[in-house]
Amino acid sequence: MPVKMNQIRAVAFDLDGTLIDTLPDLTTAVNATLSALGAHPLSQARVKELVGDGADKLVARAVVEALAQEATDEKQARAMELFLAGYAEQLFSRSKVYPEAVRTLRALQERAIRVCCVTNKSSRFALPLLEQAGLGSLLEFTLCADRTEDRKPNPVLLLQACERLGLIPREMLYVGDSHTDVIAAHAAGCGAVAVTFGYHKPGSLERVGPDATVASLIQILSLLPSPEAVAGAPRIQEVPI
Repeated sequence: MPVKMNQIRAVAFDLDGTLIDTLPDLTTAVNATLSALGAHPLSQARVKELVGDGADKLVARAVVEALAQEATDEKQARAMELFLAGYAEQLFSRSKVYPEAVRTLRALQERAIRVCCVTNKSSRFALPLLEQAGLGSLLEFTLCADRTEDRKPNPVLLLQACERLGLIPREMLYVGDSHTDVIAAHAAGCGAVAVTFGYHKPGSLERVGPDATVASLIQILSLLPSPEAVAGAPRIQEVPI
């Protein structure tokens, strides 16, 4: 069933590539790992192309590319150990909050629309990163994919967010930068808004058909009902089939 924007009562956000440009610090951690393994560094543009599906996949892809051969399980495990230690020390050194992110989160709250974060990033990194970036206090909660099987496009975390908010999926909008964000949102029954910045591959968003796209986070406000409409609208009731 199509999502109606005038029924939205909450907005959930992806983290990397949506709220925060984390690519600079991810690149630093990746290249420090490669250097320790005796491999050549990768450009930030190339690391951007390798981002997706979790830190373990990023590191595995980077190691294979830098070594120009399949790495052994032992080397991959060592690379992941190095990356985790290095990235934890520089989560928000060169990374930046995207323009209008803070203003958007505050404006949504002023409209009585609840906000949270749902990310494939592990809680080990996501929670301190949001705090260091000054976004933690602007989010009601953050759900992280600490288990591989919970990662988007699996919709499980979005469904958990809806349950925690006391909403049905059609009352929540999910904002992300990748095709997996859109797929997860639609699988959960939520609306999907894709940002045109971030780390998505060319053409990938068009193929999955988000409900809307925005070039800036603040444009989300134009998609949503006014504060008066949110306050006066009746709650949607699920009808048993």
